[in-house]
Amino acid sequence: MSTIKKLAGQTAVYGLSSVFGRMLNYMLTPILTNFFLPAEYGINTEVFSYISLLNVVFTYGMETAFFRFSKSENDKEKVFATANISLLISSFIFCIVLMMLAPYINHKLHYEAHKEIMWCVCGILFFDTLVTIPFNRLRLENRPMQFVFFRLANIFINFSLTLFFIKVAPHLSGLFSYHPEIGISYVFAANFMASIITFLLMTKHWANMKWQFDYTLWKTMMLYALPLLIVGLGGMVNETFDRILLNFLLPNQETAKAQIGIYGACYKISLIITMFVQAFRMAGEPFFFSHSENKNAKDIYAQVMQIFVAVCLLIIFGTMIFIDEVKYFVGPQYRNGLQVVPILLLANVCLGIYYNLTIWYKLTNQTIMGTYITLGGAAITLFLNFLLIPKIGFLGSAWATLACYAAMMIASYLLGQKYFPVNYPLKNIAKQLAVIVGLYGVSVVCVKSTYFKIGFFEPHSIAGILILVSLMSAAIALIWRMNREHLRM
Repeated sequence: MSTIKKLAGQTAVYGLSSVFGRMLNYMLTPILTNFFLPAEYGINTEVFSYISLLNVVFTYGMETAFFRFSKSENDKEKVFATANISLLISSFIFCIVLMMLAPYINHKLHYEAHKEIMWCVCGILFFDTLVTIPFNRLRLENRPMQFVFFRLANIFINFSLTLFFIKVAPHLSGLFSYHPEIGISYVFAANFMASIITFLLMTKHWANMKWQFDYTLWKTMMLYALPLLIVGLGGMVNETFDRILLNFLLPNQETAKAQIGIYGACYKISLIITMFVQAFRMAGEPFFFSHSENKNAKDIYAQVMQIFVAVCLLIIFGTMIFIDEVKYFVGPQYRNGLQVVPILLLANVCLGIYYNLTIWYKLTNQTIMGTYITLGGAAITLFLNFLLIPKIGFLGSAWATLACYAAMMIASYLLGQKYFPVNYPLKNIAKQLAVIVGLYGVSVVCVKSTYFKIGFFEPHSIAGILILVSLMSAAIALIWRMNREHLRM
């Protein structure tokens, strides 16, 4: 249990920073969705989907290879330098190629009116790549506070600059005045500036680095990393490609951009659970590697899974019983997309469980299996999006996401039980799920059927909220008790 508590403590540190950082970014969502029309916000959603996809290409699995070889190599400084130099050279080449293709990309994506976006995209990708290994070194060396400081600095700068461009600049004149023709591009400019400043804050890691490039080590790292590149690309196809496909599979450009904007805004609500999943991954990956030699490693992994699922279920329950309050997170023109939220919440839980399960192929050096699973998920994503988007629009994208992550979760579990069997407490997890479903049913029957028709924060509404808070408290108490009893066994 001491190791679990250590992981919980690190997850809490990463989690608090992730929650706070996401909160700053989330605070931009109601601002942006009330400032920009869905079609304009759709550009923001689509471009950041491309950035997420390209970020995987720019880092090509080197961050995980850095974790793996820092553990096995005696000279950790050489691993650090080799990984950094590799990313520096490759990211420079990638940016040159992107800029050469910029005219074609702008024409194909209908961004001729926002040509400056491509410059910002290249800048964001370049500087974010250069801090990838330094950030991961902080994680490896169990320095979460420094990690949190630099990560939050990036988010706070991005938030402040975006807020300045959207809220302050329209009231100024001269150099800092707002130019409507630039519009949504201000969001990317703010992100670009934040990436540059974050790199400057972390230049110490580059300045103190021993500039030694070990070609033999690099080849070994690349052999380990390249399958993870395919895994990462497949993962990004599953995570972001639906927003890209909406642009190409819907008949009208204006309608497509608007649907991307609505879907992207409501997707942000479902990312409430992704904050926890991301925080867990930050702490979990080095934790799993560092305890791989422990004789009780498999028991630890099983206990971690149980606690992880319990927290995810509580987050889903809390989000759904208060969905009529949560909806004010997005502008009125975006709320017809709220139907995707429960689907995407479940999808992200499946993804989080999958991340837990992937430890088997990382520890057994069978990363190629992860490639097969992710490619299978990507195939499901593409097939269902092509099938469903023309019929039901962004709702089809949501269902495709759930189907993909559920299939990947099941496949990883079955293969993991064959090659690296772990006795996960499936019965206890099922009981926790039953508790959540039952209490949610109570909230729908006894509260939502009357209270949510009355109004927001009126007397009846306050009574309803008190009942919902009581149900949430009951869920937490029951799940907590079930976990404590099981972990004692």
